[in-house]
Amino acid sequence: MQKVYKFLLLLFILSSLGTFVYSQEKDTTITSIDADLINIFNQKTPKKYKIAAIGTIGNRYFDENLLISISGLNVGDEITIPGGDNFAKAINKLWSQNYFNNVEIYITKLEGKNITVQIAVTERPRLARFSFKGVKHGEIDDLTTKTGLIAGRVVTENMRRSAIEAIKKFYAEKGFENAKIRIDERKDSTIHNSISLIFYIDKGNKVKINNINFAGNNIETAILKKQLKGTKEQSRLTLFKPDDKGGFIEVKPYTFNDYLKDKGYLTYTYTRKVLDPYVRFKFFISAKFNDKKYTEDKEKLIGYYNANGYRDALIERDTIVHNNVGALNIDIQVNEGHKYYFGNIAWRGNTKYPDSILTAVLGIKKGDTYNLDILNKKLGKGGAPESADVSSLYMDDGYLFFVADPVETSVYNDTIDYEIRLREGPQATIKNIKIAGNEKTKEYVIRRELRTIPGDKFSRELLIRSQREIAQLKFFNAEKINPNVIPSPDDGTVDITWNVEEKSSDQLELSAGWGGIIGLTGTLGVTFNNFSIKNILHKSAWDPLPMGDGQQLSIRAQSNGRAFRSYNFSFTEPWFGGKKRDPFTVSVYDTKFANAYNPLTGTYTSASANSSYLRTTGISVSLGKQLKWPDDYFSGSIGLSFTRYQLVNYYISPISLPGFNNGFSHNLNVKFAIQRSSIDQPMFPRTGSNFLLSLQITPPFSLIDRNLVMQSNQYEWIEYHKWRFNGEWYLPLTKPAGAEHNKQLVLKAAAKYGFLGKYNPLLQISPFERFQVGDAGLSNQYALIGYDIISQRGYPVYQTSNPKVNPDQNGATQYFTIFNKYTLELRYPLSLNPSSTIYALGFFEAANGWYDIKEYNPFKLRRSVGLGMRFFLPMFGLLGFDYGLGLDRYFPGATLKDMSRFTFMLGYEPE
Repeated sequence: MQKVYKFLLLLFILSSLGTFVYSQEKDTTITSIDADLINIFNQKTPKKYKIAAIGTIGNRYFDENLLISISGLNVGDEITIPGGDNFAKAINKLWSQNYFNNVEIYITKLEGKNITVQIAVTERPRLARFSFKGVKHGEIDDLTTKTGLIAGRVVTENMRRSAIEAIKKFYAEKGFENAKIRIDERKDSTIHNSISLIFYIDKGNKVKINNINFAGNNIETAILKKQLKGTKEQSRLTLFKPDDKGGFIEVKPYTFNDYLKDKGYLTYTYTRKVLDPYVRFKFFISAKFNDKKYTEDKEKLIGYYNANGYRDALIERDTIVHNNVGALNIDIQVNEGHKYYFGNIAWRGNTKYPDSILTAVLGIKKGDTYNLDILNKKLGKGGAPESADVSSLYMDDGYLFFVADPVETSVYNDTIDYEIRLREGPQATIKNIKIAGNEKTKEYVIRRELRTIPGDKFSRELLIRSQREIAQLKFFNAEKINPNVIPSPDDGTVDITWNVEEKSSDQLELSAGWGGIIGLTGTLGVTFNNFSIKNILHKSAWDPLPMGDGQQLSIRAQSNGRAFRSYNFSFTEPWFGGKKRDPFTVSVYDTKFANAYNPLTGTYTSASANSSYLRTTGISVSLGKQLKWPDDYFSGSIGLSFTRYQLVNYYISPISLPGFNNGFSHNLNVKFAIQRSSIDQPMFPRTGSNFLLSLQITPPFSLIDRNLVMQSNQYEWIEYHKWRFNGEWYLPLTKPAGAEHNKQLVLKAAAKYGFLGKYNPLLQISPFERFQVGDAGLSNQYALIGYDIISQRGYPVYQTSNPKVNPDQNGATQYFTIFNKYTLELRYPLSLNPSSTIYALGFFEAANGWYDIKEYNPFKLRRSVGLGMRFFLPMFGLLGFDYGLGLDRYFPGATLKDMSRFTFMLGYEPE
């Protein structure tokens, strides 16, 4: 209140001086002080006055109207003097903004019952710039982000305190628990009323954990230490000496620094010669102390005890003792209590299923180690949505209102008996299905994928399956597909609202360049994955294109000057006929690979391109069908394809197509395929599997007309039978993590096989449709004659089946009729945002190819390891790269560069 009535003293001074002048950013002069203005504060009886005008002074950065609005004072307000609190409230409101060092309110004019009010403020200084001293250059950007300091903002005490806390936290996470920060403030002459902040940082010594000691434990200390994932001891040296039995016994475990000190080393450069013959040392252990991680680790420790039957376990006390060299010891006193086991488990309230079935689904037997978390998960309390638990058993049969309560009935010695009390409730019927968020996709496209149908019984399994089917469309953000289940116990029904978030699924491929003597090069391709062909003639549907019916349309043109050009068109209707998921696809393509180089002139010419080339023209149609047996994850398809190859003075290789450089070849084939796919989503699968078995056959022309064997062009009608098998499995190795709890480390395992056979023993196996193994799977001229491109990262394309022969010695001129390939990949997502799905991977691959079934050996393989990244961008599709190390490319004197290979992919994932 002293600030509120400071003007009493001011007015007394004014009455003595007769004149008062405000002088800050703008001058306001009050002259000839009216006696009535002074008498306002001398009156004993409260009187009401009306605010006629409000002005401000001292505000440079704040708008006058904003300042008055914050104060809460308004022209026309009635003020009671003395006794009113309007001015006090106004000052408190302005003061609470933390933008001012001082706030005062003056009455500058009185006319009858009308007063003029002036708000005088002194603004706090603003931040001109800031810097950090005593830190590494690479840490400055991190500190700038962590502190949240931004030039131009008002400097408050809270800003200073928050910055210091952020800096301390930043270094505490790096093990510097005793960091000291001092702030130096300096006036900045470049900007009015501003200051610069200089943070002087003394990180101190990194606090490392010397020893972690447990007391009161029966479980081995080493096992307990493993539960402390974020709290580790310093690396240890363990000394051994030979015993009299020919083995070794441990002499003394101690820290590496102690070892060096004993040896008299003041500085240390690691070489194997320094260590004693019987020294074992574990490197790369992070022993920094982090208080937050330590608190979490103590909870994990108790969780480990609980999971092993020690339900009463607790940490009685823990002590952290610092020494004089920046290290600390942690002493943890535990009280394990008794170890308990499950006893008898009885069921009450079950009418749908007998005790025997419920006990089998529960999977807990008498004598099993007691674990309440496992019991709850088996009952469906907090378990995974697809887990085989008691709750799933009921909910998959419509019992949405099912509840299971485990109750302890007896605790004796080390055994606990339970009674599981069930409230089955009625079976729920699906009433209404609503869809929200589909801004482009037609509602029927989503509804036809749903397994949750109005009138059917509720099923959690079908709810999860519907979620998967919507994700497989690739039109929506798979992480945001959310079924909102709204039960109504009164009438035994349930409403389901499917919330989806549209994402861009179309792709654009655009590139252009000038290849000098080659000419114009470039690619123009578009793929519309949610097209609507029935609206293509309706102008109103073009926004910018007719979309929303779930069809796929792809058009692509590519040119590499005079050397290569290609045109492709394809269209897919995923629900042919509109009643079942029976995809129908038609595609047409025409490609020309020319030998446009003229060795006489040293240029690429149109004449050369027209006199030596390979042209491929084809059309294919296929029809798929969703199957019900063995289960509805299966689908089948049949496709008919015709391809014509035209060779004009074109030389591929004497082994690939011996004696065939001119003429036509025709490939008429039928392809049968059966597939089972249960992966949870297409972009980054976490669970499920994908299997594909296919058979591609041509008519046995040489058996129908035996004269074909004797004619000069044995390739006029190509004949073969081609078998393929692909299998992929996805297994999550960690629990979901990340800000949205959707990031998991995933293991992918894959196996692929291929076999190309012939009908007629008098003919060679077809030189077309073979398997090219090696490299990144990038297409070349051999893809034009039907080769399956089988990538193997870390290797060039090779033609020998012997892994001991260096594949780099010569290029491949012939390709395999048999291959197999095995892959293990560890994947971790860095971003699952629909605008950019990014994940890192590490891989192990083993593959090889053969020419004859007699040579086939599935264990005679070339191996490789490496790392890679994948980027899925909606407009451009897949972008990826891998760095592979061919383990069987080693030869005496080989360097890492000789054995490794960097590969790049764009638009598709190679086989």
